[in-house]
Amino acid sequence: MKKVKITVLKTTLDRELAKEYGAEGLTACPMLMKGQVFYAEYAKPDGFCDEAWKAIYQYVFALSHGADKELFYYGDWIRKPGVAICSCNDGLRPVIFKLEATDEDSQVDYIPVR
Repeated sequence: MKKVKITVLKTTLDRELAKEYGAEGLTACPMLMKGQVFYAEYAKPDGFCDEAWKAIYQYVFALSHGADKELFYYGDWIRKPGVAICSCNDGLRPVIFKLEATDEDSQVDYIPVR
């Protein structure tokens, strides 16, 4: 299993939808900032948003287990092997992430209970 680099590419706010549905004073996501980098292994990285993790973990899992050699979705989504561009599931202010497979091995730092 390999580590996956997660980079925050962009935080957004859909002003039209926020005006109609959002709480007063809603802004782009306050939890993450453009340029932040996290490394994921077998679990959510420290400091990473729980909701964003739920939205992207399946891509992290795929990349960490060897999908870096292939293109996602038959090559009609991302043109670079080992990369996925994903977002969290906040419809008013989604955060956009770049996921990249690395060559660095993951280190399990706990003893599994069986």
